[in-house]
Amino acid sequence: MNFLELTMYEVARLFLVPVLLIISGLFVFAFVSLGGFVVEVVQRRNVRRRAALCPLRQYLTRDDSHSGVSSESLQLKILQLLEPLRVTTRIAPMLGLVATMIPLAPALLALGDGDLAQVGENLVVAFAAVIIALIAASITFLILTVRRRWLLDALHTLEREGVV
Repeated sequence: MNFLELTMYEVARLFLVPVLLIISGLFVFAFVSLGGFVVEVVQRRNVRRRAALCPLRQYLTRDDSHSGVSSESLQLKILQLLEPLRVTTRIAPMLGLVATMIPLAPALLALGDGDLAQVGENLVVAFAAVIIALIAASITFLILTVRRRWLLDALHTLEREGVV
């Protein structure tokens, strides 16, 4: 390998640990979000408590004057509430791909040298990272989709009631 190729290889390897740590954090975030989502689903089964669970109503009650509260400001609030889920849904698969590609270079080099044990070690890291990233993205996508529907339905209800 020439200097440029070797430098690019070494720089890419530096990113493996941070990417794996971020994927681990996104995985934990997905499961924490899933726990909160399951609790919210159970609470929503009680029809009388459903209106009290709406974060948009909580946002309105914090604003005593109700001045300046419009449909657009509540839509912005919905985007803010969903942003962590949306970012996780989009970033996790990309980082999974990065975490897959980085160990493939040493695996291919080890394959060329006939070191099958090294090939196996690198492939385990590559495939485990992408699987964990895709699971995190799938969980957060499910939560994002359902919560978006709930929040838009709540916004529609507030508009019907004339609160907004």
